[in-house]
Amino acid sequence: MVKLGVSLPQFSHYTPGADVVAAARAIEEIGYDSLWVFERFLVPEDQSGSHGLYSVPGLAWPEIYRGVADALVTLSTAAAVTERITLGTGVLVVPLHLPLRLARELATLDAFSGGRLVAGLGAGWSPDEFAAGAAVPLSERGRALDDFLDIAAAVWGPNPVSYSTQRYEVGAADIGPKPAGRIPVLLGAGARADRALRRVAARADGWVASGVTPEEVTTTRARLAELAAEAGRATPISCTVQIAVLGVTGTSVEPRQPLTASIEQLVADVAAFAEAGADHVYLTLPAGLRDVKELIDRAAELHAGVRAAGI
Repeated sequence: MVKLGVSLPQFSHYTPGADVVAAARAIEEIGYDSLWVFERFLVPEDQSGSHGLYSVPGLAWPEIYRGVADALVTLSTAAAVTERITLGTGVLVVPLHLPLRLARELATLDAFSGGRLVAGLGAGWSPDEFAAGAAVPLSERGRALDDFLDIAAAVWGPNPVSYSTQRYEVGAADIGPKPAGRIPVLLGAGARADRALRRVAARADGWVASGVTPEEVTTTRARLAELAAEAGRATPISCTVQIAVLGVTGTSVEPRQPLTASIEQLVADVAAFAEAGADHVYLTLPAGLRDVKELIDRAAELHAGVRAAGI
């Protein structure tokens, strides 16, 4: 069966803290495999040109992105009130963090949660977020991600730790705490972004995909297998798919509106991605619902529907 997850309620219309606790506990009890957070620092008022969503000129940012709660604080809160469920980041924008600090935060969260963390990481795209608080310019985001992967591998490994990059250096030092186990690293990449896919094939445990079709999952998994073989890699690359949901309807409506679906249609979406080769699917249900009670109810319906379909 495909692993199934749901995002935590990070949005401003939820009660900070309390709704994360209630949702995390309930979603674990329902039987989900994973809980997920994402990272959004700001929403620019000027959304023209490269300031548009995903740097697409004039593409509006969702209003729900205003006031998104911190990803790692949210995930740590969920970790403290759950016991079994996997805790995923989908994704952290690595260049918006100092690499040693981020590596230690992830190691600490994994240690505190008993080895339940999956680190989904990306290079970012927003010039406004980079101008506001990134450690490097937007033009160096790929190198910053590679540097972080080197630094994290060292920090998560045995002491003494040593590393040297263009910006940071440690000769030999004890750095802890260490993760409870090996933290799986997933990297975000567009289905046609060859450079990013090569990084996934060479450096990651898996690919985390959003905004893709089932057909793109199938073709991209095949491409990743080719790239992994070129890199001399034998271990398989997993595929985690985010299904973005900004509205949940009571009944199925055709034609479907963008990012809007009924629970029945979402079950069919999960089935399509599982058939296409996804190992893990998670849905951004909190973005499309009014409150934590509705989130829990709809999450229960979705889980029951997926498992009843044998997916």
